[in-house]
Amino acid sequence: MNIEGIRQVAVALLTQFGLKVLGAIALWIIAQKLIEFAIKLVRRGFRAQNIEPTLINYLLNIISVTLRIVLIVAILGFFGIETTSFAALLAAAGIAIGAAWGGLLANFAAGAFLIIFRPFKVGDFITAAGVTGTVSEIGLFTTDITTPDNVLTIVANNKIFSDNIQNFSANPFRRVDLLAQLHHDVDHNQAIALLKARISQIPNVLNNPVPDVEILTFNLAGPVLAVRPYCNNDHYWQVYFDTNKAIRETFGEAGYPIPEQRYGFSIPSENGTSSVIPSSALSS
Repeated sequence: MNIEGIRQVAVALLTQFGLKVLGAIALWIIAQKLIEFAIKLVRRGFRAQNIEPTLINYLLNIISVTLRIVLIVAILGFFGIETTSFAALLAAAGIAIGAAWGGLLANFAAGAFLIIFRPFKVGDFITAAGVTGTVSEIGLFTTDITTPDNVLTIVANNKIFSDNIQNFSANPFRRVDLLAQLHHDVDHNQAIALLKARISQIPNVLNNPVPDVEILTFNLAGPVLAVRPYCNNDHYWQVYFDTNKAIRETFGEAGYPIPEQRYGFSIPSENGTSSVIPSSALSS
């Protein structure tokens, strides 16, 4: 074969290959647009059925990955590659990847269980795997949690599912736990009555159940009150801070003395005055 014949054959082969490459690129671009359009239609259909947004995102991720795998197989078939061999190769690769990436598959399985059992959903305020915050997304392998200081934290699903989960948004209300220190000389019944009246006026504090104000314990400064108003989770921190201010302002307006530690015993003398004997002196 002369050089001219070789050149013609090479040009024909390159032209044929180039056309296939252009066709594959066009197929990829068009198919991607169609997949995106199909995903939008499916999302719209799911929303019309009032399906949980978390479940919608999870299913759409699976559908998207599956369609792209089918697209890759179709492009390989377009180039004349035997797809049955590719399927066998993909299955073998899947087994190898599954053995090497057991943790990743565990996260995938945990994500599926989180969707099925639904211990929380997007928008819930939770504590899971040592992270506290609002759930912003539940993905195939990880869950995104935004902490109260606005830091996005990405947590592996398997770590969440294998640990304790606290969902603060599951119940209609939660309790705010605070302490109020009283002086020994203060009438605790009066202090409790004043605090209950003041806390009931705080915005977003529930009247049912009513706020709890009771003596919790005692220390060297005096009685310690447990102050426990109830509110919706959305108003927790507002009620928390307002209750602290209410405790301070209520005791101040009532003229209660500042609590202080007592380290000794007061012994009255003959002239009516008293002196304090340190506890260490009594024990020596």
